Amino acid sequence: MEHLHHLMLVYVTYMIAVASPGPSNMAIMGVAMNQGRTSAVALALGVLTGSMFWATLAATGISTILARYAEALFAIKIAGGIYLLYLTYKSAKSALSPDEPRMMSDATAQWTTLYRKGLLLHLTNPKSILGWIAIMSLGLRPDAPAYTLAAIVGGCAVIGFSVFIGYALMFSTTLMGRAYRKSRRWIEGTLAMVFGFAGIRLLLSKT
Repeated sequence: MEHLHHLMLVYVTYMIAVASPGPSNMAIMGVAMNQGRTSAVALALGVLTGSMFWATLAATGISTILARYAEALFAIKIAGGIYLLYLTYKSAKSALSPDEPRMMSDATAQWTTLYRKGLLLHLTNPKSILGWIAIMSLGLRPDAPAYTLAAIVGGCAVIGFSVFIGYALMFSTTLMGRAYRKSRRWIEGTLAMVFGFAGIRLLLSKT
């Protein structure tokens, strides 16, 4: 029972982390309202892949080693901050544009681009590395059963999929699409502020 308690603690912690408002979730919401369900799902799957990438490294212990090298975390932090500022520029440009941004005509290229965008949002965030180290430390005890590691990664994958895809589906409804068209500049302006704040905060952080 104690092992199940630790697992539940891991799941609750991860759910709170992935469901909380942040650059990734805000990006999913924005794409869902602007470009629709398929595009939002592509972005959400990229975010989930990035999260599971760090989960895999944490499971193998590589992320703990990486966290000990300040240069590696610093490089990831700088890359993440710059990427968030790039997203700030894109959202601000969209907010100031008099017309709605044109969507890419090639659906495959669009899906790939959005998937890569979601992936980069997580891969360039050093907080994700430290977060997964903390999650593994919560669940992996010296007397933990052999299945614990698989249960942590598998359970969190299901939770992440449910949350990220849930946001994509929720905000890609017809009602949300109409709301976006009416308030596009305000929404894109809000996204620009969220990305900008997160980017500057990341660049100035000591992590």
